[in-house]
Amino acid sequence: MMKNCAFPMKRSISTFPFLSQRIKQTDNEIVQMFRSPGPRDEIQTFPKNPKVTRGSGSGRILDERFIRILKIFKWGPDAERAIEVLKLKVDHRLVHEVMRVDVEANVKVQFFKWVGKRRHFEHDATTYMALIRCLDETRQLDEMLRAIQEMVRSNCVIEPTELSDIVRILGRAKMVNKAISVFYQIKNRKCTPTVSTYNSIFFMLMQEGHYEKIHELYTEMCQEGTCIPDTVTYSVLISAFGKLGRDDSAIRLFEEMRANGLRPTAKIYTTLLGIHFKSEQIERALGLVQEMRDRNCPPTIYTYTEIIKGLGKAGRIDEAYDVYQRMLKERCKPDVVLMNNLINILGRAGRLPDAIKAFEEMESLRCVPNVVTYNTLIKAVFDNKASASEALSWLAKMKESDISPSSFTYSILIDGFCKTNRVEKALMLLEEMDEKGYPPCPAAYCSLINSLGKAKRYEAANELFQELKENCGKSSSRVYAVMIKHFGKCGRLNEAIDLFYEMKKLGCNPDVYSYNALMSGMVRAGMINEAYTLLQDMGQNGCAPDLNSHNIILNGLVKSGGPQQAMEMFTKMKNSDIKPDAVSYNTLLGCLSHSGMFEEAARLMKEMNCNGIEYDLITYSSILEAVGKVDEDGM
Repeated sequence: MMKNCAFPMKRSISTFPFLSQRIKQTDNEIVQMFRSPGPRDEIQTFPKNPKVTRGSGSGRILDERFIRILKIFKWGPDAERAIEVLKLKVDHRLVHEVMRVDVEANVKVQFFKWVGKRRHFEHDATTYMALIRCLDETRQLDEMLRAIQEMVRSNCVIEPTELSDIVRILGRAKMVNKAISVFYQIKNRKCTPTVSTYNSIFFMLMQEGHYEKIHELYTEMCQEGTCIPDTVTYSVLISAFGKLGRDDSAIRLFEEMRANGLRPTAKIYTTLLGIHFKSEQIERALGLVQEMRDRNCPPTIYTYTEIIKGLGKAGRIDEAYDVYQRMLKERCKPDVVLMNNLINILGRAGRLPDAIKAFEEMESLRCVPNVVTYNTLIKAVFDNKASASEALSWLAKMKESDISPSSFTYSILIDGFCKTNRVEKALMLLEEMDEKGYPPCPAAYCSLINSLGKAKRYEAANELFQELKENCGKSSSRVYAVMIKHFGKCGRLNEAIDLFYEMKKLGCNPDVYSYNALMSGMVRAGMINEAYTLLQDMGQNGCAPDLNSHNIILNGLVKSGGPQQAMEMFTKMKNSDIKPDAVSYNTLLGCLSHSGMFEEAARLMKEMNCNGIEYDLITYSSILEAVGKVDEDGM
């Protein structure tokens, strides 16, 4: 029996020869690794006078045998024994060497912690940064953050360059709040930031869209008075102010920069160009372009893109095209973003042949079109009233180029076919879109629902609307507005009202189009008081009425309240920020003429003329119809 056994049992693992052999082999490997090198061993020697500079790591090369130990056995007793046998000095240089070795990050972390617990050793900022960079490269972000926090709590001195690196590393990891927290901790206890340090945190905040925080930090920097903004600082600040819409502040900083003797970069000029074009200061923008050339600051591809976009938006199409031609002469190669903008500008201006020519030039310029390029051209084809078959031919070319149509491609095609009264083809494209697995596109549904409503196919329109809601859970406010409009037109006002309140219930706030659609339906049903109440509710619910909103109510008052109420409404419009347009004048003219108030109508026509609103067919038709009615009544 076991209790009478005089000798202890051997471990069962030794009874298996292949396992016993492996243990011996492992022992031999370790012995071989620790063996003193002979004359034939290939070893890498240390330089006689190794020099270690702060942040540069070690001047010696780690023994290959120790590296093999780390790779095979990781960090543990074997690696500790190797340090003793190889007589490796445990110092900051050794830490830097291990951090550069191609082993698992976890091994480096364990080694780092072991070294930190040894007597007479204390990590400094360079060893912490070596570990932090390793963990950043291997994306072990939790461990990296712990190392940064430990570094901040330690007594080591942190230089501004290291603080800049920490900010950049945390910024890349999308840990913006952590980066700001660490910045203030180090700034308040260990380090005075330089302008480069501030620039690092400005860049991080810029990339993450925290523009207000940039302004706040810049104010702190100026108050401290230890950092003078450089070109990089101004570049980020001007961009941030531009994003915030504080154009005056951006321009003021630009002037301050020049007054301080700093030369603006092409990027800064480009940002200012965008600001001037946005505020329609075209000549001022073009003056900056000339200043760039005078100061030998060549425009970049981004500069040219901004100029072409700005001139195109201002309707100066020929000048935009000339800028493109000049760019080519100056051997500045366009990219696909610039070409997409150029094609869009030409297409919107009705210059489809020039847009197609620009597309064809892309091949010789080695600028590969993308899905946006084709989408822009297809939209230009429809906008320029070209044949639908031409739009389909561009779709075919797109597929031949191995560019898959996007949901926006189908949306453009569906909208185009709806506008050309080819609703069945549009429905087929919607089905194709669904078959390809694209998510439902509210814009495509909106075009189809609107076309079906115009064709008085209300049930089909409602069916599509319900389909969109089922697939998306809810719909966009624009689609609701279209459906409300058509329910109002066909006399299904209760359903229109139900949809309006359904929007609110689902958290889809009604926009001005939704309000206008419902008010129009109410006016059509003779519910002018309810429509007028809705107009007043708009402002209270944060939705500003537009000119169309007022014209809808004005039309309702003409139909139900007579000329007096209509004239009161018209006077209110004139005294508000929303001035009457031709529709407003014609609506009131018709009312006055039909009421036999020809003198008032004549004064209103004179007022129209003084305000630069030309008479049109509707104006004359209203008056002639009223005059004809008076003649008939007098017979």
